[in-house]
Amino acid sequence: MLKQPMGQHRPARSTNRRSQEMIRAHYQVEKALARRLRDALPEERRVLYSSLYDELYRRVPQHPQLTRKSSPSEVQQAVEAQLSFLSRFLDKAHTFLEIGPGDCALSFELAGRVRRVYAVDVSDAITRHATRPENFELFLSDGSSVPVPPGCVNVAYSNQLMEHLHPDDAWQQLRNIYEALAAGGHYVCITPNRLSGPHDVSKYFDDVATGLHLKEYTTIELQRLFRQVGFSRVTVYIGARGRYLRCPLSLVGACERLLEGLPHAWRKALVRGGAVGAVLGIRLVGTK
Repeated sequence: MLKQPMGQHRPARSTNRRSQEMIRAHYQVEKALARRLRDALPEERRVLYSSLYDELYRRVPQHPQLTRKSSPSEVQQAVEAQLSFLSRFLDKAHTFLEIGPGDCALSFELAGRVRRVYAVDVSDAITRHATRPENFELFLSDGSSVPVPPGCVNVAYSNQLMEHLHPDDAWQQLRNIYEALAAGGHYVCITPNRLSGPHDVSKYFDDVATGLHLKEYTTIELQRLFRQVGFSRVTVYIGARGRYLRCPLSLVGACERLLEGLPHAWRKALVRGGAVGAVLGIRLVGTK
């Protein structure tokens, strides 16, 4: 049974092979499922996180996650692209945690480079039959829990995850990640910026995400959330294609405030220009 990974969701490359009617049908289904998740009580969401995507794929058989085929070389390229940023935080004696690992390709690769690897996801369906490294362990989550031993993780990581969480659960999950970190540990969080969105299927119809991206953030909004849960330092990185630099939060904030005041169509045009998109892509590192 195929499930949507909690993280590492890539933009659909197969959209141009779908008709407008197919895209609209996908949008209507996903918007209804997202509304159900937004309106659900906390105890209901614990079940919905892992079941809604089964329903989505059943009702939208042309979904890009079902039709996209990645070659082994493409998977390895995606892993190497993530490692180009992550490697600056990692040491062979470290314990690494990935939240929303998807097919676990990154976690499996890192198992050969660090002491121990933990992964947390809402399902083990994707990797149930995979051969797992001896120093790798997968924990199942209810959507916000991070059930690893507290204080044991040196580097935690998520890629395209935060936007899928109910806002109430995002705070709780972030707090649980903080508790899992050792003193001085880092949480590397990559998520799309609201100001360049939407980034789910609603991008074809709406100015704000209404699909299963339950909340897209700005850098400043997410930085404040990191501070609220207790991170002593939050660092912003900008860049692309393996080249990343620290950027003053004040500069990113000024850019976001400027873009916030522009019409949505103008923002989209600027993002397509390239440089603005590199600034807007959220790449935060919280330090405990």
